[in-house]
Amino acid sequence: MHNPIIVALDVPDAAQAATLARSVAPHVGAFKVGKELFVAAGPDIVRELRATGARVFLDLKFHDIPNTVAKAVAAATRLDVQMLTIHCSGGSAMMRAAEQAAQDTARLLDWPAPLVLGVTVLTSMDSAALSELGGELDPAAQVRRLALLASNAGLRGLVCSPLELTTLRSLVPSGLQLVTPGIRTTQDAADDQKRTLSAPEAIKAGASWLVIGRPIYAASDPAAAAQKILATLA
Repeated sequence: MHNPIIVALDVPDAAQAATLARSVAPHVGAFKVGKELFVAAGPDIVRELRATGARVFLDLKFHDIPNTVAKAVAAATRLDVQMLTIHCSGGSAMMRAAEQAAQDTARLLDWPAPLVLGVTVLTSMDSAALSELGGELDPAAQVRRLALLASNAGLRGLVCSPLELTTLRSLVPSGLQLVTPGIRTTQDAADDQKRTLSAPEAIKAGASWLVIGRPIYAASDPAAAAQKILATLA
């Protein structure tokens, strides 16, 4: 059975990350290493997680000129991560370069290429936030535009808000994987994630993977919290 839960290791140091990972590993499908942890612990935390056999999602959201992003993706591929993120707003050339770098580097290493995920619109952004940028005011419309751009550029996956899942499933190729943050339980406050769904709702809407942070890592018993969420997906 595919376990779609990716636990966000949004903790400040490697020791806390390792403790959390050990406690929840039996109940989750992968671990996300984001900016805070990566800056604090560096590539070694990825190596440590991979040494246990765990899948790693490196969420650094690369956004730069195509050559720079391609080199960063190649380095991430050599770290043997299974997923990584880039910003769709970097444009088609940047996205094509990222995917090509993942494929070429993995081929040299003789292992599967990581899933390069395009980040459409951050889940913290609503129409007011987009308005400040002077562009598209409707988050859903901006997600659709960037999702099509990413698909046409050859990306095999996207990060998107739960509330755009149904629309994207009807818009992009069926094999394209959708990774969804902003997952909350009914007991959780929305905090800075403005567009949220529960885990079962997101899976029903077409999510391939669920990124779950605070409901697990901030729980008094993270393992029990992860197990409870997984049980709702059975």
